[in-house]
Amino acid sequence: MSDIDSTPLAESSLVLLTGATGYVGGRLLKGLERAGRRVRCLARRPEFLKGRVGPHTEVVRGDVLDEDSLSRSMEGVHTAYYLVHSMGSGPSFQEADRRAARNFGEAAREAGVRRIIYLGALGDSSEELSQHLQSRREVADLLRASGVQTVEFRASIIIGSGSLSFEMIRALVERLPVMITPRWVSIPAQPIAISDVLAYLLHALDLSVEGNQVFEIGGENAVSYGDLMLEYARQRGLRRAMIAVPVLTPRLSSLWLRLVTPLYARVGRVLIDSIRHPTLVSDDTAACVFGIRPMGVRESILLAMDNEDEEFAETRWSDALSSATRADWGGVIFGSRLVASRAARIAAPADVVFRVISRIGGTGGWYYGDWLWRLRGLLDLLVGGVGMTRGRRNAEWLEVGDVVDCWRVQAFAPNRLLRLEAEMKLPGRAWLQFEVDGSGPTSVLHQTAIFEPLGSLGLAYWYAMYPLHAVLFTGMLRGIIAKALSIDSGQRDALREATS
Repeated sequence: MSDIDSTPLAESSLVLLTGATGYVGGRLLKGLERAGRRVRCLARRPEFLKGRVGPHTEVVRGDVLDEDSLSRSMEGVHTAYYLVHSMGSGPSFQEADRRAARNFGEAAREAGVRRIIYLGALGDSSEELSQHLQSRREVADLLRASGVQTVEFRASIIIGSGSLSFEMIRALVERLPVMITPRWVSIPAQPIAISDVLAYLLHALDLSVEGNQVFEIGGENAVSYGDLMLEYARQRGLRRAMIAVPVLTPRLSSLWLRLVTPLYARVGRVLIDSIRHPTLVSDDTAACVFGIRPMGVRESILLAMDNEDEEFAETRWSDALSSATRADWGGVIFGSRLVASRAARIAAPADVVFRVISRIGGTGGWYYGDWLWRLRGLLDLLVGGVGMTRGRRNAEWLEVGDVVDCWRVQAFAPNRLLRLEAEMKLPGRAWLQFEVDGSGPTSVLHQTAIFEPLGSLGLAYWYAMYPLHAVLFTGMLRGIIAKALSIDSGQRDALREATS
């Protein structure tokens, strides 16, 4: 144990945050900024944090595998968060984790950093742990060996919209009405909500303790992955059956996972290897020291889904550079949603482009394939939907809550954002979003179709309709561009006067 005496952190003290482009780190960044902390983010590619950090947060280029960049980033730092891992980097991730932890600890010691806060993983040390869990323990040991006071939190499954384990559960339940489940589905765990994890990480800044500390943190309930799947299905209104078989080894399970949820191909085997170990809290010191009462599984899952509805997820584990995946046919999977996005640079100012967008629907039409929209509306009426007959309240402008044919305005920010939510009959939920960026004579228009399928029928609908939607939405994008370019300078001035 270290004999460093730690006192509560002054708000003016500098905090170094690693992993700010990742799932936990991205959300912790927002918490630190809301608390008024001085934050410096270390990022391999600072441009990935552009637009995500507050005006007073510093972003520096660096890598935990680059000793020189670490030394520079540690200057003047009081407390450093270590929230990086190499799980998505391939078979050699353990060696990369070792090098990174040694570099980080040594740089922190040389810079006079007072405390390192690290998020590790639960697991019974008396058992032969998986490579991933062994690596998490080894990283903690190396950080402590640096001589800098280290506060380690050990957590089980983290539940939150965007977390790796939760998204895997979601993907399996959404896609498979009947699941052939291996033994690891019944292994006990103690899931914890991301909001509770963040509360512990933030409280650790001001924790007045001496020496190194290890805190085991978990939610109110001890459950299995199978229990989590059934609870998620219950809250989504899906009926799911699970048939347990003893023959699916971790290797076979990981191959099966790759087929069903290809988003996890790079980390599937490592994750499954870890799931087969119980991850339960055996020491309740954290409850006594912090006074935090973590929520239960039902509340955690409900909060995760509410968060996705509210913000379409603040951050996602797949945002992390080490877990980046290539876009595939049919859109990109984000949580329970499928996303197809297109973008175009236009030789017209943002306010002119947005004015064209804000006139969409009603008597003005949809800029492409209006007869297809009318046909879709007729089909919707035949199954009891609202169809395309409602038009819009005002042909020139929109407000949140307005109807636009079979859509409703969910978000509206003048000259920047329009998000429509579909009210037609669908096996899921759908949105169509337009974003415009630019401050000069040119602008960039982003058009995004988002679909949250309800079970297997919803997935079948998305992929069956994807070719038609690709033609329809591409044509719409081109129509908007053509209309914006057709507006001459005199008309543009008139538009600005009308909306000023």
